[in-house]
Parts: sequence; C-alpha cells; structure tokens
Amino acid sequence: MKRRVVITGLGIVSPLGNTPELFYDNLIAGKSGIRRMTSEFVEKLDTKIAAYADFNPQDHFTRHQYSALDRVSQFSLYAAQQAIADAKLDMENIDRTRTGVYLGTGMGGANSIEEGYVRLYRDGAERLKPFTVLMAMNNAACSQIGLEYKLSGPNLTFSTACSSSAVAIGEAMRQIRHGYTDVMLAGGSEALLTFGTIKAWEALRTLAKEDANDPGASCKPFAADRTGLVLGEGAAVLILEDYEYAKARGANIYAEISGYGTANDGVHITSPTPEGQAVAIRAALKDAELNPKDIGYINAHGTATTMNDISETAAIRQVFGEFANQTPVSSTKSMHGHLMGAAAAVEIVATTLALQHQILPPTINLHQPDEKCDLDYIPNVARKNVSVIHAMSNSFAFGGTGAVLILSKESH
Repeated sequence: MKRRVVITGLGIVSPLGNTPELFYDNLIAGKSGIRRMTSEFVEKLDTKIAAYADFNPQDHFTRHQYSALDRVSQFSLYAAQQAIADAKLDMENIDRTRTGVYLGTGMGGANSIEEGYVRLYRDGAERLKPFTVLMAMNNAACSQIGLEYKLSGPNLTFSTACSSSAVAIGEAMRQIRHGYTDVMLAGGSEALLTFGTIKAWEALRTLAKEDANDPGASCKPFAADRTGLVLGEGAAVLILEDYEYAKARGANIYAEISGYGTANDGVHITSPTPEGQAVAIRAALKDAELNPKDIGYINAHGTATTMNDISETAAIRQVFGEFANQTPVSSTKSMHGHLMGAAAAVEIVATTLALQHQILPPTINLHQPDEKCDLDYIPNVARKNVSVIHAMSNSFAFGGTGAVLILSKESH
C-alpha cells in the first residue's frame, strides 16, 4: 500500500513577493512583477523587461556567507528557511537520515559562471575566486540546504529545463510514498538574469517585446497579441511529509500530492507536441486515480509563446475531451514571468494556495484570445468562491520533458 504525501510548509522568493502570503495576495490581485530592467548592461540588450525578485542577500546572510553563495543558492536557502518555519519542523530532533532535499534548476550558478568569464576574458584576471566552482555547480543550491540543516537523506538536483522543479517535487513525493524517507524539502531555484544568459535567450527569439503602454503587461499568455515569454528569477521550497507522520506531529496540511506523471516528447528540442504533453497529463491522472472531470483547475505552463500556448491547449483538449471547456485554466506566468527551473515550484505554491483559499488566480493581459486557444483561461480577474477539490499543474520543457502534478484537498 502506497503512503500518502502531503504539503506542510511553503517558502518562496519571487517577483511578486518573498513570502507565500504576499505572493498569493499579489497574484489574486492581478499585479505584475514584470518591469523595465535597470541593470548596467540593459542598453546592450534588445529585451528591456524582466521579472526580478526584490531580494537583498545582505539582509539574510553574513558577509562570509554572501561572498560564498551564488544568488541561486541564496534564493534556495531563504525559501527553505521559510518552509521549515512554516511547517514548524523540529530540525534539532528530526531523523536526518530519513529527511532529504530534491531541487530543480535549469542553469545553476549562472551569475558565478558569467562573473568568472568576465574576469578572465574581459578583465584579464589570472585567477578566479576560490569558491567559483562550488558556487557555480548545478547542485550547489540543493547541497547548501542539506549542509545548512545537516540532512543525510537523499540529496539530488534535477535539470530538465522548465520542468526541473516539477520533476524534483514529483520524485521527492515518490521517495516518501515508497517509504525511503518521511520528510523531503523539494522545489526549485533559478537566478539567470545575467547579460550573457539574456543575450542567449534573445538569440532563440522567444522573448516578449515590451508593451509600449505598460512594461508590466508584456507577458500575454494565450492572447492573439502575445509576443513571447518574460524571463524571471526566484525560488520555492515545499515541505513534503508522509501523511501519518504529519498527522502524528499535528502539522498543518495544505494539500496532498495525489498524482505525478512525466513523459518526453521525443520529437524536437524546442517544439512541443500535444501528444507528448498528453502522455504526461494522462500519467498524472492515472497515478492519482482520477478522471478529467475531477480536475477543477489547471495551472498551465502557459509561457506566452505561440508554440507552447497552442500545443498545451490542444493537449488539454485531447485528454479532457468534453470536460475541457468546463475546466478553468490560468497562466500565472503572466504576472511572475518564467522562472525556468524554478517555475513549476512557484506555480505549485500558487496552486496549493488556490486550493486552500478556493480562489483561482487569473491570466492577466488576456483581452483578445488567440482563436486556437479556446479554453476558459480565467481572463484578467481572479475567480472567487469556487469549489475545487483537485487541481493540476503543468510543466513542459525545452528538450521535451513534460511533468504534471495533481494536488488535492486533504479531506477529499
């Protein structure tokens, strides 16, 4: 018999705020965290907009810690600290051998890598900072959490581009479900708003053009006038626990992770297919032992690129059939941007709080839908007083890896 896995703690660093409550309040209010960049390199970019987290590491770390941690690790540590406090976990007496950390990231320590190249190739430095490798490596953000709390359970980093943290959360759930651990810290972290990384994304021709009237309105998922995605940064960490373990210690339970499915398109590295995405959605439904009619809300991948929006819409139609038009869907990326490897974790926080409050976040900037995007995308205004028991969160990545998670209210 498989064990049930529940969410008991939330932590977040995001363009919409650095606590779950502030993040969700801004989300429901339809506020945008996207703004004009003020970086010194902005004049050399075609793209002038991004979704920055308003996060000053010197408020949270000592000078020594600050100098030895890439921004991606700073995000993950602060989100983990919040999640542990929220879950009221007793870290002094927890069984550390049965507590692990799974984190997703797309580009790891991008700031440290770029700083090293600049110092070597532009400035002519002969040596780099001693901690450069340790700050830049992809598993640094995950490992730093394990070090901070002296956790000796499994510690793994997943890197499947935009679905990285969905995979991390799903695999962490399986660790508990199958009895290998009792508690997992799971989520994702990303800090890639560097000059070189943004230039690379510009070359891919997927970034949004700045809205002439309102930079905050530049991300327009499912809209006819969309122009692409907006890069963002941040992190989210969740505390996952075995249901009986959580009940025994009197933990507050936000939601249960009832289903997880992953699949690969196997077709093209940048062009998603509805068929591949549908495989992941069906796998999650089967895992949760649910049918499409049971799903009351979908937090879409919804990047605001033509390929993703149309493909994801078609995938939902393939799986949900006659129930597709009855299922509310929204893309919260319209407000917090695309946090790449951290996107799914942030969206799971949004979905968890939507279930708890029974208020569904909107897709903002959706005034004229693309005719090929014909679902109920909760345009512009949050939907209140709903009755949702099961919710789905989709993540579909470059490289073809799709990952879908289903959350359920504890009392279902």
